[in-house]
Amino acid sequence: MPLEEIIAQTETRMKRAIEALRHELTTVRTGRAAPSLIEGLEVEAYGAATPLIQLASITAPEPRLIVVQPWDRSLIRPIEKAIQASDLGITPSNDGTVIRLPIPTLTEERRRDLVKLVHKKLEEGRVEIRTLRRHSHEEMRKKEEGAGVSADELKRLDQQLQKLTDRYILAVDEIGEAKEKEIVSV
Repeated sequence: MPLEEIIAQTETRMKRAIEALRHELTTVRTGRAAPSLIEGLEVEAYGAATPLIQLASITAPEPRLIVVQPWDRSLIRPIEKAIQASDLGITPSNDGTVIRLPIPTLTEERRRDLVKLVHKKLEEGRVEIRTLRRHSHEEMRKKEEGAGVSADELKRLDQQLQKLTDRYILAVDEIGEAKEKEIVSV
């Protein structure tokens, strides 16, 4: 495998890491109602743990309200239990057909905690990007020994790999800034 191909594969992996980080941050609660907060909750339904998104339609008709409408009414109780068991701090209420989740405003202390959580997830994303860089670097070194690649060529590719890493670390930082603004804004 040519060394340029290693860099191309690394870029693909870094893109996937960024997408995983974005997805992970959608589960962090802000002051606004977002269906993504609960879509992935595991609900005990039909004898198996099933993501909520597969059992109900989830909408946010108002800025501070999420409405869950199960396709099977017998699942209202298990869905309520799953929401209560989650660490979202939201108390569901139902009228027999839909479950309403009023999103309370965040306290200043809770906002700080959420910002800390976001920073932790961002650092995990940065570590993932750096790990991908390190693996690619090691792979290029192994190829160098076997293929007789010149030191200049390897140095050029290392610089290219570092630029790629810097670009994706910057993307992680930008995603984090946006999420932090979302949490801090009242």
